[in-house]
Amino acid sequence: MLRHLPPITDPAVLVGTNTADDAGVYRLTPELALVETVDVFTPVVDEPYWFGAIAAANALSDVYAMGAVPRLALNIAAFPRTALPLDVLGEILRGGADKCSEAGVTVIGGHTIDDPEPKYGLAVTGFVHPDRVVTNASARPGDILVLTKPLGMGVITTGIKQGRTSRETADEVIRIMATLNRAAADAMVATGVSAATDVTGFGLLGHLHEMTRAAAVRAHLRLSAVPVLEEAWTLVRQRTIPGGTERNRAALEEAVVWDGVAEDAQVIVCDAQTSGGLLIAVPGDRLERLCGALRERGTLAAVVGEITGPGLGEITVTAR
Repeated sequence: MLRHLPPITDPAVLVGTNTADDAGVYRLTPELALVETVDVFTPVVDEPYWFGAIAAANALSDVYAMGAVPRLALNIAAFPRTALPLDVLGEILRGGADKCSEAGVTVIGGHTIDDPEPKYGLAVTGFVHPDRVVTNASARPGDILVLTKPLGMGVITTGIKQGRTSRETADEVIRIMATLNRAAADAMVATGVSAATDVTGFGLLGHLHEMTRAAAVRAHLRLSAVPVLEEAWTLVRQRTIPGGTERNRAALEEAVVWDGVAEDAQVIVCDAQTSGGLLIAVPGDRLERLCGALRERGTLAAVVGEITGPGLGEITVTAR
């Protein structure tokens, strides 16, 4: 689809669309670059406030994944004004505003349209030094892969919509999705890493493939090391699987070699996440420093694989 867009020729564009990165980066001065992203989606939970908070955290995550600091945001909302009370929209906006406030981000405006299905998200501007941008295109052979949130959010939120997810698990996944990736990004920047991306709609494997393809490398992922929310396994066995997750599996068919990995586990590593964690490629000699910095900030540090050599984006997934 993007081939229909004209090529980007402005030399101030440091990160454009060619590497499928999380945000665009535009250099303003030798000391300052803008990081720009937008993300909007339909409700993933029943509570309007938490939908707003999760959508905001998800949009801000793109900026954190670039090693940048989000500063400004615009609300983007679609709402069926004659079908639902406007107080519902007010709660969505309040959830987003509270999450932006937590992140130190100022919401300076926005736009709303009348639409049969509610949608909400943010256009976000962040700041970063042009020499300190973290991209998804600079992973190197020998780098270790670290994940900062568990998987299973897509399956579990689908279970919420179908009334199959327990209240305890629903509360846990709301907390995880609403958690900012700020602490993980702080640890990443303090350590110095090779590359990063956030794990959202294309799932862990899809975003890892974007990273390996952009960097012209190949990777190994160990299923036994990947953190997964326990109830997600039950829901997958019940075939409570998002359509996006199934499309992710199909899209990765030629890029992935499965070695002793059962079908249910294939679903999990392709699961379309909402507001997932960061996937970080770090040089081996900085791994312990990164993991320590993540844990000090109360963030998961799961060592899930490694970049194994030059390649064309190939990924091998093993059971152990």
